[in-house]
Amino acid sequence: MRILFIGNSQPTLNAMLKAEAMTRLGHEVVVEDPYSEFRPKISRSRIKSALHYRSGYRFMQRQIEAWVRQITALHPSVDAVWVEGGELFGPGCVKQLAQLAPIVLSTPDDPTGSRDGGRFGSLKRALPYYTACSVRVEKNRNEFIKLGCSNIIPVHMTYDEVAHRPFDSLDQIPSQFRSDVAFVGTWIPGENRDQFLRRLAQLGVPLSIWGDAWQKSPLWSELQTHWRGPSVWRRDYVSAIQGSKIMIGMLSHQNRDQHTKRSFEVPYAGGLLCAERTAEHQKLFREGQDALLWSTAEECAELCLQILNDEERRHAIRSNGMERVRQLGVGNEPMCDKVLNALLAHAASNTS
Repeated sequence: MRILFIGNSQPTLNAMLKAEAMTRLGHEVVVEDPYSEFRPKISRSRIKSALHYRSGYRFMQRQIEAWVRQITALHPSVDAVWVEGGELFGPGCVKQLAQLAPIVLSTPDDPTGSRDGGRFGSLKRALPYYTACSVRVEKNRNEFIKLGCSNIIPVHMTYDEVAHRPFDSLDQIPSQFRSDVAFVGTWIPGENRDQFLRRLAQLGVPLSIWGDAWQKSPLWSELQTHWRGPSVWRRDYVSAIQGSKIMIGMLSHQNRDQHTKRSFEVPYAGGLLCAERTAEHQKLFREGQDALLWSTAEECAELCLQILNDEERRHAIRSNGMERVRQLGVGNEPMCDKVLNALLAHAASNTS
């Protein structure tokens, strides 16, 4: 199958991992990146950047539609169009792309939630023109249907079979990525991640933090000694996961998360997942056997301090978690295969 994949092509981002997974499945994948074209225009000034973000890129639609016309002219013969993210594309863009082939929207975000304000305004207006929309399990489904996308493909978040594969030996992990208890993620205003991690440290948890924007936290002075560096990607990301004895998994409550990519990336990469207790996490993992789950910072700290002194149990939970995520089929390859097959089935049913 020849697939036109439209998404952010930065190698540090997970969008490209899906395109790579489709290639491994035997498809011919052509990647086009609207962000490489429009990022300089969007970020030309803080005022313009904020305007475009908050207006859902409404005032850029003519320019983006012109870009789409160029792309459709370059690739007149494809079997499917995969739009990753989709925030830049309004109805006019999607209508043009839909003339090429069946088109699916895949978004890791929460477009129908309230966290990002008007950012997804154009995307939401375009939903009726997608052949199908891939959404997270138990989230967005009814909201997408109300906005006009009747063909829903439910999926979990995913790990990548190649990018997140564990090292064969812990000896291969650089010393700078070794830790007892680690968190890898960005500081996000309003999520209280800094308060949670400060509480862990106060309770005696030997904590390491990798991620961006922590200097903006009001608690930076208290967390600075625990910060090990900015965001890590690909093999460094795996090193930080596998090199830790315990990896903390936090959600974005503003994004209405019940699980995240970390929920699967951590155990797949050989880490011990210690994540917030949610209904989805409880369905996915046997608590205390495949992963550690907590509801408060105090419970998280107690679990961490217990398991740090129990190497045999740590090894058992880590091994069980690795086996569990492989059984769940939540890698990029089965997810992409599922979405593409469902997309073509929806397209066939719509034309019959």
